Amino acid sequence: MKTFFKVIGIAVLTIVALAAIGVSWLALRKPAQRPASAERIEATPERIARGSYLVNHVADCLGCHSEHTLAYGFPIKPGREGAGGIVWDEKMGFPGRLAAANLTPDPETGLGKWSDGEILRAMREGVDRNGDALFPIMPYVQLRNLSDDDAKAIVAYLRTLRPIRYEKPKKQLNVPLNFIEKFIPQPLEGRVTAPDPNDSVAYGRYLTRIGGCYECHTPHDNKGPIEAQAFSGGWEMIGPWGRNVTANLTPHPDTFVGRATKAEFIGRFRAFANFTAANAPAAPKGRNTVMPWIELSGMTDHDLGAIYDYLKTVTPVAKKVDTFPNAQ
Repeated sequence: MKTFFKVIGIAVLTIVALAAIGVSWLALRKPAQRPASAERIEATPERIARGSYLVNHVADCLGCHSEHTLAYGFPIKPGREGAGGIVWDEKMGFPGRLAAANLTPDPETGLGKWSDGEILRAMREGVDRNGDALFPIMPYVQLRNLSDDDAKAIVAYLRTLRPIRYEKPKKQLNVPLNFIEKFIPQPLEGRVTAPDPNDSVAYGRYLTRIGGCYECHTPHDNKGPIEAQAFSGGWEMIGPWGRNVTANLTPHPDTFVGRATKAEFIGRFRAFANFTAANAPAAPKGRNTVMPWIELSGMTDHDLGAIYDYLKTVTPVAKKVDTFPNAQ
């Protein structure tokens, strides 16, 4: 009998030891990655202008990476552009704590010491300059679609931001997300090009990927976006703005996209064109929005029209979404 219990004890200790080794391996494991490019990006006026358009409007990088006021439309707080802003935590339904990074060229707390190649890799491949995984609330999975030219333009523009010293709160992910995030990044292979802007549908699809429309307006499961329900909305977002649920953007007859003309679609964005932190009205109770209307209102008619043309081609989904469930 003693021998039996001794064998059981050894087996249990072996299992515990193997489990400890496995946990240690996961904790130390680096994500799949390739070395950051050594390329230095030439900051031409044209490239910086394109980067400004992408960062401030299409991709709305500063929407997450800046502090905001609570006026209607959640406008960016002047003087804090790119310094880091939104913090996701358990009050927002996030399993842990995650803060948007400082994108300014501050050498201690921002991107000042990052190489151009390290920024490119982080943006599209989800790996930071230390080779650690970024959590995919930073939408690098969709930003893989970002063309090489547009990615370089973003880097060139970020270098022009005013350096702001801001140390973001440390990342803290609950188990098992702290392990799962390590398996999500994948290295890019080969060049990435954008569709011809004259191909309105193809270019609109491109813009919905790099602009976050697909990511935010598509339901997710534990494997990622559910393609059969693409753009049908229903993703709840809780934060300082209140409680929002993303809208159904499919062209079903009961949705805005299904009913609207192209001019009406563009006009919905243009209604926010003059909103700033200084002049935006107070938000109606329960109806403030994290949807970046203010930033997206700066997109061109051509690009907003391309998004409209593309959305008209996606599969209609019959789903009624209450976008402001706490509205009064």
